[in-house]
Amino acid sequence: MNLGFVDIVQKVTEDGTYQLMTFDFYATFVAICGVLLIGAFITDNSKFLNKYYIPVPVTGGLIAALVFFIISVVFDIRLAFEESIKTPFMLMFFTSVGLSADFASLRKGGKLLLTFGIVVCFFLIVQNAIGVSIMSLLGENPLLGLLGGSITLSGGHGTGAAWSDVFKASPYDFTAAKEVAMASATYGLIAGGLIGGPIAQHLIKKYNLKSTEEPYDVDPNENEVFDNVHKQRLITPYSLTRSLGLFALAMFCGTFIAYITKGTAVALPTFVWCLFSGIVIRNALSYFNIHQVFNREVGVVGNVCLSFFLAMAIMTLNLVELTRLALPLLILLVVQTIALILYVRYVTFGVCGKDYNAACLVAGHCGFGMGATPTAIANLQTVTDHFGPSRISFIVVPVMGGFFIDIANAIVIKLYLFLPMFA
Repeated sequence: MNLGFVDIVQKVTEDGTYQLMTFDFYATFVAICGVLLIGAFITDNSKFLNKYYIPVPVTGGLIAALVFFIISVVFDIRLAFEESIKTPFMLMFFTSVGLSADFASLRKGGKLLLTFGIVVCFFLIVQNAIGVSIMSLLGENPLLGLLGGSITLSGGHGTGAAWSDVFKASPYDFTAAKEVAMASATYGLIAGGLIGGPIAQHLIKKYNLKSTEEPYDVDPNENEVFDNVHKQRLITPYSLTRSLGLFALAMFCGTFIAYITKGTAVALPTFVWCLFSGIVIRNALSYFNIHQVFNREVGVVGNVCLSFFLAMAIMTLNLVELTRLALPLLILLVVQTIALILYVRYVTFGVCGKDYNAACLVAGHCGFGMGATPTAIANLQTVTDHFGPSRISFIVVPVMGGFFIDIANAIVIKLYLFLPMFA
C-alpha cells in the first residue's frame, strides 16, 4: 500500500511476518526535525543532560529509537527511512571542520600546543591498542575495539557515525557498528564530564599549584579561537552564499579525490578527504589573501548538518543488536576510562609542565579524550572558576579538540586498518 509519503508492504521471514513502513525523503526529513525538537525540549528541561552537555540529537534520537523498537516488538511494524539523506549532512559537517582549521591560529598556542598535541596524538594510539587487544582477548570483532577506542571516545558522535557507515559496508560487514559507536560516544560524553574536574582539582591541591594570571575581564570562553565575539559579523544571504560555495567546492574536491584513490594504498573515507579539502581551501585563501572564511557562519552550518546527521543515525539504531554486545562493550569502556585517568595524571600533566596550566590541560584532555570539545571547555570553565584563569588553556584546548584531533584521528585509524586482523 502506497500513501504517497510512506510505502507499506508485508514481509515474510523465518522469524515470522511483519509490516515494513518505508518513508520517503520528505517524511524522513520531517521525522528528523521532530526528533530534534523533542530532544531540545527534553534537554532544556533536564539538569542532568545540561550538566554533561548531552547533544540534542542524542537525546531525541535515543528516545525515537526506543519508541521504534517498542513499535516493532508490540505491533510487528518496522520503520525504514530514506538513508541517503545522511551522507550530504555528514560530508558538510566534516567539511566545516576543515574550513575552520586556520593554521595561523596554531601559532597562538606556541610550544605548549605542540607538546600537548604530541601527547594527545599518542593517546589515540593507546586507546585503539587497548580496544583491539581487549576485543581480541574476548573473542569479539576487533572493529568493536576501534569503535570503542579513538573513533568515538576522542572523535565523538559525528566521527563515530561516519566510521560506522564504513564498517557496516564491505569488506568489513560489521552490522552492529552504528549501535556500538553511538553507545560508546554517549558514554564518553558523560565520563569525560565526570572525571575532568576532580582529577585537575586533585593535582592542583596536591602540588599546591597557583594561577599566575590576573582574573579575566571578560568571559574566558571569548578567547576561543574560532570566534571573535568583539567583532560580530552579520550572517547575510550574500555571506551565506559564499560560505556554501566553499562547502560545495571542498565537498566536490573531497568526493573526487575519494573516487580516484579508491582501492589504492591512500584510500580514505570520503568524509576525511572533504575535511582535508576544507583545510587546504581555507588556508590557501588566507595565505594568498583572497578571502577570509566566516568562521561563525561555517560553524553554524556545520552544527546544523551534524544535528540532522546524528538524529538520523541514532533514531535508526538497532537496540537488539546493541544488547548482544553490551557486556564486552561495557568492559572495554570501563578499561578505557581507567586508562585515560592514568594517562592524563602521569603523562599529560608531566609532559606539559606539571604546573597550573598543565592541570587545566588535564581537565580539557579528559573532556575531548572521552567526549567532545564542549565537555572539555566546560571542564576548563569549572576549574578556572575555582582556582584562577589559564588563558593559554582556552587557546590550546579548542584548537586541539576543535579540529586537530579529527585530522590526527583519521590518520591513526587508517594506519590501524592496515593491521592483518582487519584485512
